Amino acid sequence: MPGLADSLASNPVADLAFTAPARCLIGRGAKDQVAALVRERGQKVLILRSASVLWADVLIEELDTLGAQVTSLTARGEPTVDQVRDAVARARASAAECIVAIGGGAVIDLGKAVSGLCVSEGDVLDHLGLRPNPAPKLNAPLPFVAIPTTAGTGAEATRNAVIGVPEQGLKISLRDPRLVPDLAVVDASLTDGLPKSLTLSTGLDALTQLIESYLSNRANPLTDALARGMIGPAAAALQTLMTHEDETARDTLAKASYLSGLALANSGLGIVHGLAAVIGSRGGAHGAICGRLLPAALTVNHAALTQAGKPTARCEEIERWLQDGLGLPLRAFIDRHGLASLAELHCGPPLWEETARHALSASSTQANPVRLSLAEVQQILKLSA
Repeated sequence: MPGLADSLASNPVADLAFTAPARCLIGRGAKDQVAALVRERGQKVLILRSASVLWADVLIEELDTLGAQVTSLTARGEPTVDQVRDAVARARASAAECIVAIGGGAVIDLGKAVSGLCVSEGDVLDHLGLRPNPAPKLNAPLPFVAIPTTAGTGAEATRNAVIGVPEQGLKISLRDPRLVPDLAVVDASLTDGLPKSLTLSTGLDALTQLIESYLSNRANPLTDALARGMIGPAAAALQTLMTHEDETARDTLAKASYLSGLALANSGLGIVHGLAAVIGSRGGAHGAICGRLLPAALTVNHAALTQAGKPTARCEEIERWLQDGLGLPLRAFIDRHGLASLAELHCGPPLWEETARHALSASSTQANPVRLSLAEVQQILKLSA
């Protein structure tokens, strides 16, 4: 697999650019610093929050004590075009100077979109490229603070916001390097006690992102360093949390999620996320979709690399790390712990050919370690059923 050295050898003026939040706080108790850091970024604050995150009320009280004017908006489900429009309108009406998102990846994606669109001309559909005219450029986004309360998406470290367009059955990413949060606060205490099913699906999302970044044809020494040392510990932490609550495992999974976001932002992903983009437009938890597809994708990629005469050492490393961390093969692990089936995730056999065809053109698929045929992508779906 080509690495950074190969890239630089063929292009001596190439640079290794690395995208990351301007500042990140990681560790238990990090949330206690949030109010002061948000207040430094503005007096008028829009907080986007999940309804279930009670700590958001604590933050609002702390900001009020510091003299901030806070507008709070509860986000529900994955952001759609209409939800983005509503939140942008609220940000403008409150003259927001700083956007804060507290919740899972969907809430953080909404926050990214609002931070950029509320100060820019044009409708969200214009910026998603769904209008006849070329997409306008975003103006410099408002300061944005991301505080994840699940450990999986790594959205607090990425430059894109996934937005649903229900009437067209699409999910499209609003992308801009400036959408990366100014501040990411990763405090695993906000994930303590999450339900087993949510822990499983979000943890599998983080694992998939680490693995696909490591296998990516755009991997480089920095993304390798992020992923290589985290896949095994993340798998072991997930295995622990399937049996009992454990703060150390929560800490590890929160760190893995953040590092997976950094890795994917700088290397790309692969066929699992290419398929998940298509399947997810029909509903179903993104992490569950990724976890269900990952075992078969690893098998098919390994075979395709072998047939193409390309190195397979990374596939074999991943298989060993997963086995050691989970204590059993990945497919057996996800079945044992009740991950939703492919049919339950809205991708039964009649949809396989259409799903595979669309996935081949997805942006994530372009970073897959080897080019797959339509038949090979369909094989992933068949093996995942």
